[in-house]
Amino acid sequence: MSNNPGRVTSICVYCGSANAADPDFLSTAFSIGGEIARAGLKFVYGGGGVGLMGASARGAHEAGGRVLGIIPDFLKGREQPFDDVETIVVTSMHERKMMMFERSDAFVVLPGGIGTLEEVVELLSWQRLGLHAKPVVFYNPRGFWNPLFELFHHTIRENLSPPEFAQSWRSVDTVEAVVPAVIAMAEAIGRAPPPAVDPRALT
Repeated sequence: MSNNPGRVTSICVYCGSANAADPDFLSTAFSIGGEIARAGLKFVYGGGGVGLMGASARGAHEAGGRVLGIIPDFLKGREQPFDDVETIVVTSMHERKMMMFERSDAFVVLPGGIGTLEEVVELLSWQRLGLHAKPVVFYNPRGFWNPLFELFHHTIRENLSPPEFAQSWRSVDTVEAVVPAVIAMAEAIGRAPPPAVDPRALT
């Protein structure tokens, strides 16, 4: 992970693990993995070989990228680790999420289910609390994430989140825009003061 807040060397991808996902989502996940690898960035993910998770990791691997998977032991049977890449087996979801956070300079969120929602809401909550200042970019094909964005904006309108929370993430709707959006957000963050608190204070 880079110590320079404006410089990205690794990207963590959050996404669904369901093989029944829309084939277009699986195809674009593969392409986004390839885009990250071709940009010379390390690809960090949840370690599974299924669904968008596996597709994106294969895309990065087949493009010659460095790939790191992190998976809890109890999920190895369900998520079927991708054996062709470096994979760290941990003991819990908490350990998995913290290691993914620590090994990554930025985060890309692809379509996913409740697990992906849980990961990204926690990530944005940490950012809101000043525990990190890492880019968060959503890949939003066909407006997949629009209901979530509307909920975020609803909390702002109801004065439950501050107006600046709307600047916590970026959204793009093409594969080619994902990495440039991450880099642009990182550069903007790099010009701002770093957060004062380490997220490990939560553990």
